Amino acid sequence: MSLYQVQKLIWQLNRDPRTRERWGRERDALLAEYEVSDEERRALVEPDIGLLYVLGVNGQLLMHFAALHKIEWNAYLEAMRQGLRTHGPVREGVYAATGYEGVEAHDARLKRQWEAR
Repeated sequence: MSLYQVQKLIWQLNRDPRTRERWGRERDALLAEYEVSDEERRALVEPDIGLLYVLGVNGQLLMHFAALHKIEWNAYLEAMRQGLRTHGPVREGVYAATGYEGVEAHDARLKRQWEAR
């Protein structure tokens, strides 16, 4: 898995208007510049917030990526819950180190992150 590459692309999308333009205009060419797996590519393109979370994408990056795709806060939270239900615990990254914490603890942590921003 290429979590670093996925997060690097999401970071660029979140901060750089030119990258966002390319995402809308020439998505395949932009994706070709990053070493991502087929599963990661699909999750980025759909976008499948739940799968991206389970793959290990940092919540701060993912929150802005979701907003970029006009996903409301409650839908964002539910997508992450659904990702945990569908795909299992977070596989890699910061959240994997904490293990599967259950939906309630997950929601409380996300709320704290949201309020701190």
